Amino acid sequence: MAVLKPLVGSTEAPQQYKQPSRKGKKAWRKNIDVSDVQKGLERVNQEIIQGGVISERKSEEIFTIDLGGDASIRKKLPKLARGLKADDIIAQRSAVPAVSLRKRPGDITTDGILPAKRQRTNYVTHKELTRLRKVADGHHDSTVAIPDATYDVWAEPATALKIQDDADELSFLPKPAKVKAPKSRNQKPVSLVASGKSVRAVPKPKGGHSYNPAFTDYEARLTEESNKAVEAERKRLAALEADRLRAEAAAKSAAEAEAAEARADLSEWDEDSAWEGFESGGEELSVTAKRPQRKTQAQRNRIKRRKEEEQKAKHEAAMKLRRAQLEQVKDIAQTVEERERALALEKVEMSDGSDDGGDDNELRRRQLGKYRLPERDLELVLPDELQDSLRLLKPEGNLLKDRYRSLLVRGKMESRRRIPYKKQAKTKYTEKWTYKDFRLD
Repeated sequence: MAVLKPLVGSTEAPQQYKQPSRKGKKAWRKNIDVSDVQKGLERVNQEIIQGGVISERKSEEIFTIDLGGDASIRKKLPKLARGLKADDIIAQRSAVPAVSLRKRPGDITTDGILPAKRQRTNYVTHKELTRLRKVADGHHDSTVAIPDATYDVWAEPATALKIQDDADELSFLPKPAKVKAPKSRNQKPVSLVASGKSVRAVPKPKGGHSYNPAFTDYEARLTEESNKAVEAERKRLAALEADRLRAEAAAKSAAEAEAAEARADLSEWDEDSAWEGFESGGEELSVTAKRPQRKTQAQRNRIKRRKEEEQKAKHEAAMKLRRAQLEQVKDIAQTVEERERALALEKVEMSDGSDDGGDDNELRRRQLGKYRLPERDLELVLPDELQDSLRLLKPEGNLLKDRYRSLLVRGKMESRRRIPYKKQAKTKYTEKWTYKDFRLD
């Protein structure tokens, strides 16, 4: 049987590094670098020979689950009974004790004075040992009786009562005021959900939130989120169109105002020309008509002041009306807020108290406090992003953000903004005048 052999020579694309010009099409096709494409094709062919492309194979074909274990390890375990090398090194010690580093006086040289014998006090006597054993067994010589409290812990302090008794003598001192708890301390937090029902701290996800959802659940959730996105885009386009119409109306109003000013200037010019004896259109000056008089500067100033006063009075009346409307708006808003809170409390009381009755998709208000409620992250993947293998799965979501938004929705706390840095105290550096710190004795 004939043996197939590769062609003699290099299989790489021809290259000419000293080519004077590469602007022609032939030169570009001849010298294109296809080495990376060749390597990729060779790697794919090698994988096909070995059983198939790895990226297209299933996980069951690549990996296996070992349930039996390696039998060779059991044979190696008895060899470890002889001990570790580190233990052998530590055990190699000399039988001769080490020389003590503490300084001791010699046994031969003494000062000739015998030490006085003293009774030892650092030991437990037999009597004390017997007593401790009895105490350990539960036999006490005397028991401690704990009397009941004869005063109220939450009552007013004695100092306040004493000050009230001596009110005549210390009448100039202000009376100590009691610390009053806020009314909202005994009230339940009002949920921001439109239904008024309480929601779970950690809501249970539906079937559409799964990494491998059912087709019906995923289709329903995808349709819902798509409708929300379309509605948001429609509102954005409507706002842009309203801004455009507003800008066109403003430009049209400005053009009309400019045209009116131009006509007014033209009419003044016609009056001036008529006063000088010239008529537009070639009409002759009538002798019986009364000649118009030119306004003096004083008359113009009076007209200007009268217009300014009228404009000022009109502005003050408008501001007064606006202030009255703002006061009414505040009262109406407070009344509406109290009514909404009462209705929400009634709904909470009427509900059965279950935690899974509310849904935070529809909220009755988006702002509680100074800042708006943060929007929930869109935890949805497109159909082409769904993976059928756990190796390609990308975890999504943030537990910290979810818990924070849950506290806001349940009315436990108000929305806050992130402060990137802490405000530091202002310090002032001065130089001490040391030449003043001396005196003559």
